[in-house]
Amino acid sequence: QVQLVESGGGLVQSGGSLRLSCAASGRISGLWPMGWYRQFPGKERELVAAIIPNGIVRYADSVEGRSTISREKAKNTVHLQMNSLKPEDTAVYYCNIKYLQRNLWGQGTQVTVSS
Repeated sequence: QVQLVESGGGLVQSGGSLRLSCAASGRISGLWPMGWYRQFPGKERELVAAIIPNGIVRYADSVEGRSTISREKAKNTVHLQMNSLKPEDTAVYYCNIKYLQRNLWGQGTQVTVSS
């Protein structure tokens, strides 16, 4: 069973930075696409950033230029560095891995940006 363990959320002031981390554990071999999504109250989950095994990354327009997703070498462990945070970035952030045609999710971590 594959599980995703997230860390790094919290409260930060507007303009500040946070680094979210996510590690896949369990019986998993090889590298798989991973990403971070976020969910606002009453809204559907939306992509923030994603990275595939060959290193290609993709960002939502709303975070482009302010965020960087990276993967630890040869691991299903990713980090999302978010800078210049805004109150509108406040949401629950979820780690995702697309493993064997399944979408697996972490438990979610709250990010709150105060104005």
